[in-house]
Amino acid sequence: MRVAIFLPNWIGDVVMSTPALRAIRQHYDSTNRLIAVARPYVQPVLQGSRYFDEWMIYEPHRRGKRKLVTRLRQADIDIALLLTNSLSTAFLAWRGGAQRRVGFARDWRGVLLTDRLHAPRRGSHFLPRSAVDHYLELAQSIGCKTTSEQLELTTTPGDEQQADQIWHHPQMTHARQVVTLNTGSARGVSKSWPLDSFRELALQLVQHRDVVVLMICGPAERRAVAELVDRAAHRRIIGIHNRPLSIGLSKACIRRSDCVVTTDSGPRHLAAAFGVPCVALFGPTDPRWSANYHQQETQLWQRLDCAPCGRSRCPLDHHRCMRDLSVDRVLAVTLQQLDQNRQRVGA
Repeated sequence: MRVAIFLPNWIGDVVMSTPALRAIRQHYDSTNRLIAVARPYVQPVLQGSRYFDEWMIYEPHRRGKRKLVTRLRQADIDIALLLTNSLSTAFLAWRGGAQRRVGFARDWRGVLLTDRLHAPRRGSHFLPRSAVDHYLELAQSIGCKTTSEQLELTTTPGDEQQADQIWHHPQMTHARQVVTLNTGSARGVSKSWPLDSFRELALQLVQHRDVVVLMICGPAERRAVAELVDRAAHRRIIGIHNRPLSIGLSKACIRRSDCVVTTDSGPRHLAAAFGVPCVALFGPTDPRWSANYHQQETQLWQRLDCAPCGRSRCPLDHHRCMRDLSVDRVLAVTLQQLDQNRQRVGA
């Protein structure tokens, strides 16, 4: 069997697909061929894992899609499993000649699928459920058995070498614990906690505990993190903003951390995959959509009448769902996570 798996486009969703990918890999032994179909930035998330025998990376422009269709036809795909929900990926699987095309019938793409699944809904609205369960249902539909809902990632030697350079920082070598903070979100500013709140949290953490606070970021947050670190002006508050940034570096830094404080974004799920305690800050999003079954995650949110709105920008222009989340509240939970993790490590 040649199975092409169209991977999600968001980093957090890719991580939440790993229980399904594990089930698929266990179902199809080495005599079968599993092919990942993905955008370029997705591959580093799963690098080091053994889910796939081959990668088909494509760009979403017309030329890139034509090349992908040609490669799919040459591969003679038996099953295309669509973890994506878009019409365009269903069209690519159809044009690529996959004999079976399995996915959820939504966004007008049902006619392109041979095996149509239906997500739970009430009327015209889809009911909230974890993406982990969404992907597992797809895997189960082609005969794969669920063994665990645990997210799972690995790092590469190259990832760890990048992180080694940070851990050789003089403050890192003496700190008892490391707290990693992630300020950003690729899905809109409404999910972000104010930078001043992150700065105050970092300062409070180094005052209360013998920790180093490590600020991670993507290219879009590089300048903001640089400003935050400069304004904090504390030797035990450092950032990765002045280094070559990569998903692999973020993975390795989170894997080594004692606690992660993050918005509802990709690093939250990286923490879950590596079993690192996490404090997740929610505002406009419903936590049920992104439940990752991480036993050491604490979710914080404000109970407002307008939340969760699910919008990328606050429609009321006050952003209270995130602004009213106090530093003291986040600090208390983070310190509790650090203490519990120290007890687990020492046990």
